[in-house]
Amino acid sequence: MTSTTGRAVLVTGAARGIGAAVARAFAEQGDRVAVHVHTAVDEGGATRDALPGTGHALVVADLGDAEQAASLPAAAEEALGEPVTVLVNNAGIATGPDLAHPPATTDTTTWHRSWEQYLRVNTLGTAVVTHAMTSRLIELGLPGRVITIGTRGVHKGEPEFPAYAASKAALHAMDASLAVALAPHGIAVATVAPGFVETERVADRLASPAGDEIRAGSPFGRVGRPEEVASAVLWLASEEAVWASGATLDLNGASHLRP
Repeated sequence: MTSTTGRAVLVTGAARGIGAAVARAFAEQGDRVAVHVHTAVDEGGATRDALPGTGHALVVADLGDAEQAASLPAAAEEALGEPVTVLVNNAGIATGPDLAHPPATTDTTTWHRSWEQYLRVNTLGTAVVTHAMTSRLIELGLPGRVITIGTRGVHKGEPEFPAYAASKAALHAMDASLAVALAPHGIAVATVAPGFVETERVADRLASPAGDEIRAGSPFGRVGRPEEVASAVLWLASEEAVWASGATLDLNGASHLRP
């Protein structure tokens, strides 16, 4: 793979987990990375400081606030000293026991709150950041890459978290549409759909009795690693991957197949 290095890269939700692994992968090949966080400022700062190379930055924004989301690419541009040409949409509200909202047992108020929260942050916030970044590239006449971290749940289903799955499904569809709309401007757009990934957030679940069942979901007998997702994102941001624009890359260890 021929690397396109020295670019300004914005990775949202990069304090830890997949986002931190993606930031590290870009930094290792010589790109300068803006590590975005919302509330995990200290953790994000530590992630930035641990990146190889120089010129990296920490940017803070609440993607649930449309104004802050819209200004994020400009903040990253100012911090890095040049326009962001690679955007990795990783930030968002994930799943967790306290956020479950199965339709058969969830009251109307909780159901409504769950949908509003997931759609406001995961879908609208990400869409606003993407629009701001790509509009800036069009203004400047620069090519670019947008890669969104979706989820296997879009295709397999998330019965305990339907609003989460729907918020990510909207991003899958957004990327497909943007891939067509932005290709004439030299901007390629793609989606990665990971299955279960071993991150700090789910360490307790994997260590519990449920961990064996989760690992058994893949014929490889394990879950994914953040570095595996990062490797795929790095390729999708490369020159060689421009023809993959519009694609969704499944990264789930054959735990769910779409022939």
